[in-house]
Amino acid sequence: MALTLHGIGTAVPQGSIGRDEAVALADHVSGGDSRQTSLLQRIHQRSGVSRRGSVLIADSSDDASVLERVPFYGGTNPSTGERMNEFQRHAAELAFVASAAALSESDVAVEAITHLITVCCTGFEAPGVDLALIDRLGLNPGVQRTHVGFMGCHAALNGLRVARAFAEADRNAVVLICCVELCSLHLQYSGDPEQVVANALFADGAAAVVASSQPPSSRPAVVLEANGSTVIPGSAGLMHWRIADQGFSMGLSPQVPQTVAKALRPWLDDWLGNWDLSLASISSWAMHPGGPKILSACAEVLELSPEQLQTSWAVLHDHGNMSSATVLFILDRLRRSATPGPCLALAFGPGLCAEVALFRLMHG
Repeated sequence: MALTLHGIGTAVPQGSIGRDEAVALADHVSGGDSRQTSLLQRIHQRSGVSRRGSVLIADSSDDASVLERVPFYGGTNPSTGERMNEFQRHAAELAFVASAAALSESDVAVEAITHLITVCCTGFEAPGVDLALIDRLGLNPGVQRTHVGFMGCHAALNGLRVARAFAEADRNAVVLICCVELCSLHLQYSGDPEQVVANALFADGAAAVVASSQPPSSRPAVVLEANGSTVIPGSAGLMHWRIADQGFSMGLSPQVPQTVAKALRPWLDDWLGNWDLSLASISSWAMHPGGPKILSACAEVLELSPEQLQTSWAVLHDHGNMSSATVLFILDRLRRSATPGPCLALAFGPGLCAEVALFRLMHG
């Protein structure tokens, strides 16, 4: 059974920093060693990220220094408890903005929502974002809640798969899915290359979807037709996301892009064959921009042109890597374009795992 995405909403924090400010902040948290500054500049330049939003931005003045604008990282290395306090302060508001936008666009009445799926890997609290959304949006207290937690950048596709299963089990199900990620809470005080790269890529954002098994009532529309997943053998040590004493720590081996790319082509060829499709029949791509090397390596092995991944590059440039929310930002842009036909969404995460989703983008 297909799942229709009746509305998509996205949200980013009001405050953001540009590339030069990000380099200055990275210089501060990596110890302020002037010998490393040129390396930090190169890493940020090659990151593909021009500007990133953060809930931690306290001063929007052009005259303020980056440490004045992000006082949370101005002093000692914040503890995990301090970082989670900021999650509790900010996550629900960003999730609410994205969810309200998705509901508004969908024309689905709030009281019609039967299931609520929340997705997050950057914070924990109970009562959590799901309870806050029930209160702020005015959802029915009997709404059935599910949380997809700590799965990483591909988790929006996991959430959509759960929503599709709900819709298959109950044709009257109307599902609200909300991904909210506050990656800027986990900036690491380290000069370790893996941490420096992670610090240069990640940002804050939220995205939400209202979905059901009912056919689309308006155009443009997005219809989810199939999901797939694979774990790449022998790759578990190449990427991790762990709770540490100073926030959540990411390990990101430089072998990740080529390891993913090597496994991707044969798996996708087989998976698409199950649906009588081939790579050549895919009209548009919503590939999660884990970083520029991931995008470039996957484009090479899949023989994709720069234009086919233009939207992924654009979202990375404009917003950075917002973990699970990012692929929905890309899908939101693609559905407004004039590209008809099948669309393939791809995202990757610790495992190493790859998730795929097949959509139809329907235009008026």
